[in-house]
Amino acid sequence: MSDLQELFGLPVFDFPDAGTEVALPPVESVAWRVAVEAYESKVEWEDEFARFLTVVDPSRVRALIVGAWSDVYDTDPGPVVEALVGAVDRFPELRSLFVGDISSDQCEISWINQGSLTPLLTAFPGLEQFGARGGQGLELKPVRHESLRRLEIETGGLDAQVVRDIAASDFPALETLDLWLGTSEYGATSAIEDLEPFLTGARLPKLRHLALHNSDMQDQIAAAFAGAPVVARLEVLDLSMGTLSDEGAQALLEGQPLTHLKRLDLSYHYLSEPMAQRVAAALEGTGVEVNLDESMFDEWEQDGDWDNRYVSVGE
Repeated sequence: MSDLQELFGLPVFDFPDAGTEVALPPVESVAWRVAVEAYESKVEWEDEFARFLTVVDPSRVRALIVGAWSDVYDTDPGPVVEALVGAVDRFPELRSLFVGDISSDQCEISWINQGSLTPLLTAFPGLEQFGARGGQGLELKPVRHESLRRLEIETGGLDAQVVRDIAASDFPALETLDLWLGTSEYGATSAIEDLEPFLTGARLPKLRHLALHNSDMQDQIAAAFAGAPVVARLEVLDLSMGTLSDEGAQALLEGQPLTHLKRLDLSYHYLSEPMAQRVAAALEGTGVEVNLDESMFDEWEQDGDWDNRYVSVGE
């Protein structure tokens, strides 16, 4: 995993360390990343955030990124959440918040300690985008949020309770839902039944972009989408980054039409070349952008173990 380069359509700018002389951009022109050293930092994240509030006018901040906090491999971001909630009145224009923008050289995604992030959604009703990286200890209890348009959770393994709690939430404005479900080896416990509320779309009336991906049950998910009611109103269907094989692709081809989509993302897949060609041919000339990049089939075939398929982002 690498650092975010943009958020809310704004380029990311790293809030400089104390004593570093760097010209600061106009506050509203960038997404601000506040971070400390991930290992044995001499500064706690909440102290760095307090300094940020004295240097940058928070009333003009539109996008904020929480980078590494100290000892992310064994410390949850409870104090980070408390600091953000405590400063809520100082961020009237905040529209996008991402917690855990931590690269793999700082801490592998499945070793990032998360915690309860529900207070952030409750405290910031004006958020339009919310994201988090890391599934260990993650909690997102059911909430109602009127403004949220995009929700993205990046994990190497997402616990089923988090999936259920998201499904039980009310997001009447949500247009994009992006869940990295991951693999059981790193904490994924969902069954296909847990995804049913997303497949019906009944509680997500404005959903147009659905990504249920990076999963070790990608074939089952593809088969479920073959008849899922939500598909008819989607513009983007994303089944990328997982263990999708010919079985799942065949289910998609035999299912409901996908010709209304703007994009079908199947990148990082285990499709044979004939099946990949069949998928491309089925949607050729329809205007659907089909992404079949990053085929893992040859490597998988050469390995000789047909059960040996891996998601794109695990550990």
